[in-house]
Amino acid sequence: MSSQNPELQLADDFVRYTDCNIFLTGKAGTGKTTFLHNLKKNTHKRMIVTAPTGVAAINAGGVTLHSFFQMPFGPFVPGSEAYGHNYQRKFNKEKINIIKSLDLLVIDEISMVRADLLDGVDMVLRRYRRSNLPFGGVQLLMIGDLHQLTPVVKDAEWQILRDYYESVYFFSSNALRQNELISIELKHIYRQSDLRFIELLNRVRDNKLDAGSLQELNSRYSPNFVPGDDEGYITLGTHNRGVDAINESRLRALPAKMHRFSADVEGDFPEYAYPTSAMLELKAGAQVMFVRNDSSRDKLYFNGKIGKITRIANKAVFVKCPGDKEEIIVDPATWENIKYTIDSQTREIIENKIGKFVQYPLKPAWAITIHKSQGLTFDKAVIDAGAAFAHGQVYVALSRCRTFAGMVLSSPISLNSMKCDATVLDFVKKACRNQPSQQRLIAEKIRNQQRLLVDCFDFEQLRFRLNRLLRVLLGNERLVTVTGVNDIRELERRGMSEICVVGENFKRQLSSLFAHGNLPQTDSVVLE
Repeated sequence: MSSQNPELQLADDFVRYTDCNIFLTGKAGTGKTTFLHNLKKNTHKRMIVTAPTGVAAINAGGVTLHSFFQMPFGPFVPGSEAYGHNYQRKFNKEKINIIKSLDLLVIDEISMVRADLLDGVDMVLRRYRRSNLPFGGVQLLMIGDLHQLTPVVKDAEWQILRDYYESVYFFSSNALRQNELISIELKHIYRQSDLRFIELLNRVRDNKLDAGSLQELNSRYSPNFVPGDDEGYITLGTHNRGVDAINESRLRALPAKMHRFSADVEGDFPEYAYPTSAMLELKAGAQVMFVRNDSSRDKLYFNGKIGKITRIANKAVFVKCPGDKEEIIVDPATWENIKYTIDSQTREIIENKIGKFVQYPLKPAWAITIHKSQGLTFDKAVIDAGAAFAHGQVYVALSRCRTFAGMVLSSPISLNSMKCDATVLDFVKKACRNQPSQQRLIAEKIRNQQRLLVDCFDFEQLRFRLNRLLRVLLGNERLVTVTGVNDIRELERRGMSEICVVGENFKRQLSSLFAHGNLPQTDSVVLE
């Protein structure tokens, strides 16, 4: 990983060895999703994975930000006490214990997360971790591409939020701005290998498309293009209505028998997170798309692979994909909805499976919306982005294609459809100029190890709990007879003099030892 993609290794080291907040970005196809899956398998930190939408959360193996932090869907106004009272009423003991144990909060698809939502998360973490540090001292790893899909904010909501935020994007979060954000851009592109196509995509992404590049893109414009049934083209459109109409009409036009497959839904699996239809209608001859990766060792299909149903028999769907020699025998797949719980003994965060969705990992796919295509890769695509209405839509659509030759434009690309937010461009430029160095990594490793050592001798929570216990007992001595109050008082006194004071003295001694600026784990003076 390090030789081919040094930025990926740098990101892994910053997550593993520091407590810095990290924004991991990169163009489409640079390995952001793979990085997250590897992190879940290998990290020693107690972490949870979240995403702004249900489908994104299921795909990332996590939960939605709103559900975990129980955030209301309206705007979060910084300093609003109404939110605080709601949290005190809703959060249960187990959720609070998870928050207290948390080392790392991962937010996937961060481009769709609003600044006010991030500040709401900050408020929850500070409150239940009893810390005034940003995000309660929890490390954030935010993954996504700001040039892709954006946060949704209604005009009425922005009229409220504009007094508190410079923009709706996550990087305008007040809490996030209290510490320097480490931004790492992945640069090695796995999806495309056509260097000229990569250059064109970069120009679209960075709002640097000139007349010559625009003309080159529009050389793929073919308004009357009709793909053959076996060619495996998928149409990418801007609106659900048009996409649904294409799929419905193409499916109904097939002469074969309609087969209906009902999903098996068990436990807690909300409808908004369904990865495909709960009542899936398929026919022989239908063009379909796989909606997950093959979990078997054969790895016969991946999320976004296009194929054609050859037959349906004995509760199996047979799919032939362009370029494959053999049919794929498709059986139902299982998606799991998880809930984070905590081990009361080890304080480790555990993923508990609370629901499952079992269905064939397919959907009719003559067409798909650009929004739902994010994260997918297609060999052949017909792109109708002339009606693009949101920042990043054209780039998302074009970058789904593996090759320039595999892309057909059914409507011409215009400069007017290149909606690039100047706020995003400015943030990305600054982030690219300030990529962290190995020297910065070493400095942050030293600082983090020093902090962890000092925290080992911080007995403030012990002092707080003993003092609180004593106050509760003394405050209720007229109501109930409690024995052992004097013993508790003596325990508090000894706790202060023999533990807390000694701990504070040792922390000061450690601080003087840290003056050498060496990594504590290799510093002979500290190790003694």
